[in-house]
Order: sequence, then C-alpha cells, then structure tokens
Amino acid sequence: MRIALTEFVTLDGVSQGPGSPTEDPSGGFTRGGWLVPHLDAVFVRRASDWLALADGLLLGRRTYEASARDWPRITDPDDPFTERMNALPKYVVTNTLAEGHWHPTTVLRGDPVRTVGDLKARPGRELRVHGSARLGSALLSAGLVDVLRLVIAPTVIGSGRRFIDHPSTPVGLRLVGHDVTVTGLLMLEYERVGAAPVAEYEGVTAYV
Repeated sequence: MRIALTEFVTLDGVSQGPGSPTEDPSGGFTRGGWLVPHLDAVFVRRASDWLALADGLLLGRRTYEASARDWPRITDPDDPFTERMNALPKYVVTNTLAEGHWHPTTVLRGDPVRTVGDLKARPGRELRVHGSARLGSALLSAGLVDVLRLVIAPTVIGSGRRFIDHPSTPVGLRLVGHDVTVTGLLMLEYERVGAAPVAEYEGVTAYV
C-alpha cells in the first residue's frame, strides 16, 4: 500500500487544532479552529476524493483519541466523510494504548518505522495518515510516505505545534496536483521523489 500523509497547516506551518478551539488545547494552545472559516465546496469535494482512495487510516495516539471522540458523534446523514471515517480500518501507532475503542482499530506497538513498514508492505491502495503531525514527520523522514497532501489556510497563527520542525533527512517532492479555493485555501498534492536535489545558482540566463 502507498502511505498518503494529509495535513492542514497555517502559513507559518502550525498543524494543531484546525477544526475547533477545543479540538487540541494541549500545551496551552488557544488558537484552534483556524481552518473552519475557509472551508467551501471545493475543499469538501477534494477532501472527499482523497478519502475515497483510502483502505485504512493510520494515526498517532493524540489524533486517534480526538478522532475516536468526535467522529462517532456526527449524525448528519449528508456529511460526506462520517460513514467512511467510522467504517475504515484504523491503525493507531502507540506504546501507551492497550486497545482502541473506535472500531475497527488495530494497535501498532513498537518501533513506528518497523510496524508501519510492515503494514505498508501489504496489498491495497492507500493508508491515510490524517493529522498526527509527529508520526507523519517521522514517516516522511524515514522514506515511508509516498504522497503528501497539504491544505494551507491563509492565516498566520504565531503559536502551536508545527507540522514539521525539520525531518532528519532532506526529502524531495514533486507537485502532481493543486487547487486554490475562493476562500484562499491552497490544496497541494506531492509525490516523494527521494532525496531533495540541490544545485549551484549559475545566473538568471540559465533558467530562461
């Protein structure tokens, strides 16, 4: 299976609490809910298309617990995500949970790179990492992420956990899709292409 990492981020790279001021107040964070004012039909359609590719959800403990709390409570029959989010197999990478209660859930204990690598080797389409910034950053650095999807909100928060402080190894990416919504969301899809390339600048005439 391919591993697809989806992250909502601000322009200054914060990924914490996009959906609600109370979604993730850890570390004293009080500026959550920054994505919601920019949601529109284009976002919903693209996010639904991405979710349709998933054969399972891969989550860190913090995101798993928040999702297990919130998604089963959504009862809107017209919501395009709820039924699939609740029905998909969930794999939570943690050494602190003995079991999960958002069924169906499998707890992956031990070294995340090894356990996720074993899962990735199974047949299927995509394992979707949603949120779980620390897990996503570790998998990206380890070369396990095949697709990176970013939804960038037109806002600067100034505090909160960032998606990537910096991976331990350079990561090269190739842009394969993009959308811009009228509300200002930038939706970017990348494929990993190995190590990030570098070059020496040779003057503007080399590029025109």
